[in-house]
Amino acid sequence: QVQLVESGGGLVQPGGSLRLSCAASGSIFNIYPMGWYRQAPGKQRESVASITRSGRTNYADSVKGRFTISRDDAESTVYLQMNSLIPDDTAVYYCNTRPPFEAYWGQGTQVTVSS
Repeated sequence: QVQLVESGGGLVQPGGSLRLSCAASGSIFNIYPMGWYRQAPGKQRESVASITRSGRTNYADSVKGRFTISRDDAESTVYLQMNSLIPDDTAVYYCNTRPPFEAYWGQGTQVTVSS
């Protein structure tokens, strides 16, 4: 049984920071690359960042230099450190494998950037 549970979202002012966590149960964490995705109101879900099992990372152009993805294999957890947040970062953030499996989408965690 695979379960991905996101946490760490909240309301933050522009320029602020948040750290998201995604705890993974089941065997997927040690098999697949992992990624963070987000969906803003009225928009399609988009990929934000990904990390391979060896630690290679990839970022969407819109977050490069501001977001950092990392993973803790011992804890089966993937993180997203978000700095210099802007209102356009407002969205529900999800983690999943990369590419994503439909069955693994969780509830996500809401990030709102507003003054």
